[in-house]
Amino acid sequence: MPGAGASRERNGSALLRNIRDLLLVVMQLIEIYQCFCDRTRLRILHLLTKSPLCVCHFQDILGEPQVKISKHLAYLRSRGMVATKRDQNWIIYSLPERRADELERNLKCLQDCVQTDAVFKRDVEKLSKLAKSCCKPRSVFRRGVNGRKTDEKTKSSVYLRS
Repeated sequence: MPGAGASRERNGSALLRNIRDLLLVVMQLIEIYQCFCDRTRLRILHLLTKSPLCVCHFQDILGEPQVKISKHLAYLRSRGMVATKRDQNWIIYSLPERRADELERNLKCLQDCVQTDAVFKRDVEKLSKLAKSCCKPRSVFRRGVNGRKTDEKTKSSVYLRS
């Protein structure tokens, strides 16, 4: 049968595509959990669910040296967990606009899990105080109505959970 070989090839290539897609999802999960396995990176990611920030903001909130924070941010950035944008002299770190479903679900889980942790609560309190007193860069803490932050480029709202 001449069509049988072509059919098997199509089924075989479809199976390979499915396996490749599954491996990509597994690799994404592995990268997500590698990023989540450090307390400082968890604190950084949790703060980024609230607002974009620059290294100096993380220094103030986390009480860690600039070198340590920069290394963690570079680690997260190399794995696609954070994005950057320049604002004059500052590099602003944020969560990527387009996030994998796995990352989105894990970030929501992180937000739920840290609600009772004293360190994460203190970080959010410090962020709130910093947002009221900080003047540079101005775009970071600019808020719209109903506790939403508006991104200047896309004009899209991001829910800031407290």
